[in-house]
This record gives sequence, structure tokens and C-alpha cells, in this order.
Amino acid sequence: MSADVDFDKQRLRRARIAVALVFCVHGAVSGNFATRVPWIQDHAGVSAGQLGLALAFPAIGSVIAMPVAGSVSHRFGARNALRGLLALWTLALTLPSLAPNLITLCVALFAFGATAGMSDVVMNSNGVEVENRLDKSIMSGLHGMWSAGALIGSASGALAAHLGSDARLHHALAAAVLTVLGLIACQGILDVRSEPEAEPPPRFTLPPKSALIIGLVGFCAVFAEGASLDWSAVYLRDILGTSPGLAAASTTAFTLTMAITRMVGDKVVDRFGAVRTVRLGGGLATVGGLLVVVAPNPAAALGGFACIGLGVAVVVPLAFAAAGRSGPNPSQAIAGVATITYTSGLVAPSAIGGIADATSLTVSFGLVTLLACGLVVGAGVLRAGDRRTTPQVSAPASATPEPKP
Repeated sequence: MSADVDFDKQRLRRARIAVALVFCVHGAVSGNFATRVPWIQDHAGVSAGQLGLALAFPAIGSVIAMPVAGSVSHRFGARNALRGLLALWTLALTLPSLAPNLITLCVALFAFGATAGMSDVVMNSNGVEVENRLDKSIMSGLHGMWSAGALIGSASGALAAHLGSDARLHHALAAAVLTVLGLIACQGILDVRSEPEAEPPPRFTLPPKSALIIGLVGFCAVFAEGASLDWSAVYLRDILGTSPGLAAASTTAFTLTMAITRMVGDKVVDRFGAVRTVRLGGGLATVGGLLVVVAPNPAAALGGFACIGLGVAVVVPLAFAAAGRSGPNPSQAIAGVATITYTSGLVAPSAIGGIADATSLTVSFGLVTLLACGLVVGAGVLRAGDRRTTPQVSAPASATPEPKP
């Protein structure tokens, strides 16, 4: 009996490391892509407006493909599904830089987003399963590993751009390395398989109502995150008259703040619970938003953006955890929450810009402050993700753990 327990603990530790590495690889793909967007724009010969249109297609592809992920996972098992979908995502990194015009760029970015979304759902589902079996919070740290991967990918992409490397060569090499790393990481993934007699989920289905409610909390957090990430530099430059260098540094500082907070967020969640953590975070983000709106100088605004980052950093991981425990089909619920949060990330930059054009950028961040306050009000819906108030089981009823070798 003791040997069985030790085996399970060892397997779960290995599974935790494996899924963390998968998150890191997933983030590294995004980082490598984002830094070469200017090269891709020049190669495709598209204007700024056309590029903006094309950059909407990854989110469109993700939103359409995410509901299919549950069916893929059911058919092939968690490990094989993640192995295949993650490989498709890493290899899809090569597509955008090959596009010679706007139409092919849109098609490439649609495929890029579709593979990103499906692999995102399966890896988050697996993370929730490992968290359930370990009976301690790990989702915030997993998303922190995604941010760390994005930073690593951004650094390698920035170096390639600095050296004047052709993005087609850069992305081909990065895709090859990341594909190998992803396949190695997937070897340790917890392989949860559906019962042979279990009814397969629909190939494409709308998310359950519980996921929609949880997704609204994630929507508020991602909107605040996306607005701060994309517009903090512009706010500092245009509203407070800072230098371009300091304005640009605010974006890097915000990203770093998010990553660090997610790395340590699990300890906070384990101590205070999901609901109290999100309420405290929402209150901090609200204070940050108010500080940005009334900031008399750049230092105050930077402090406000830091508070927003600290406040919203762990909300999305907790939303995924709550979705994964809210019903009998974790992948379907997580796909629903992911769809809503991806949509928020899609509309936030343009919504902030539209409000700024009609009024001012200061008013735009007034909206961000209101949505941050919504986290305080809506935190209770994440109670399903709080392991201290939710009975835990070792695996979902519709799944069986992998057999021992």
C-alpha cells in the first residue's frame, strides 16, 4: 500500500513538472511570434490597418476551435491529445512569416489561433486535474510559467530581430526546438482517459451556463490586463508626457509584474481561498485604476498599473480552475471560459481606443476601473474553484486514471 502511495506521489510530481513545461512551451511560441510582427507586416506588404484586421484572426480561430478540444481529448486521451495539439501549435509558428499577402496572412493567423486555442483548453484541463489530485493550488503557477515562456520567447525573438534574421528562418528553428521540447514534456503528462462506455461529448457545443458566469469574471480581468498591456505606454506618453523609453518600459514592467505574481499566487490562494483572493485582487486593481485616472505624474501612474497587474494576475487561472470543477465535463467548461476571456482580449484594445477617440484615454481607464471593481462583486462565482469549500475527487466521474506500468 505504501509503495502504491509513493508511486502516485512520484507520478503526480512528474505530471506537475510536465504540465508546467507545456505551459512554458506554449507561451514561448507567442513570445517568438509577437516580436516579429513588424517583419511579417513588411513581408506581407500590408498597411497598419490591414495588419490590425489580420491580427484579429488568431482570436477568431481560437474562439471557433476551442469547443472542439473536449471531443479531441475524449477520443485520444489527455496525453495524446495534448501531444498532437501542442505540436500543431508549435509548428504553426512557421505559418505567418510565410504569408506573402493579406489573404494568406489572415488564413495563417486563423490556423495559428485555432491550434493555440485547442491546445490551451487541453493543457488547462490537465492542469486542473493535476491540481485536484495534488489537493493544492498550482494553476496560478502554471500560468506564471506561460508568462515566463512568453518572456523567453520574446527575448529570443528580440535577439533575432536585432541580428536582422529572416523571420522565416527564425521561426522555423524556434518551431523545431519548441516542438521537440513539447513532445518531451508531454511524456510526463497525466493521461486521463474516458471510460470505454462513456458517451462522447458533442463535436461542437455551446458552453454550460456555469462557465458563462465564471467567464464574465475572467472577462473583467482580461479586459483590464489587455487594456493596461496595450495602452499603458500610450497613456504615459500622451497623458503624462513621459519619454518614449520610460513609456515603453512600462509595458515590460507590467508583464514582469504579472509573471512574478502568478508564480507566487498559489501560496496566496492556498492561504486565503479563491474567492477572498479575487476580492482582494479586485480591490487592489480598482485602487490601481483610480490611481491611473487621477495620476498627477508618471510615478503615480506606474504604481497604478502595477496595482492593476498585481490585482488581476491570478484571476484567469482561478477562473479555469473553477470551470474545471463546475460540472461533469471539465474540457467543455474550460473551453467556454477560455472563449469568453479570449474574446475580452480581442475587444479590449479596440474598445479602449474607441472610447479614447470619443472622449479621452483617461475616461477609457475609468471603464477599466469599473470592470476591476466587478471582480470584487463577482468573486463569489469562483467558489467552485476553491478546494477548501469544494469536495475533491481524484478524477472526474467520466474518466479513469492511467494504468500503472
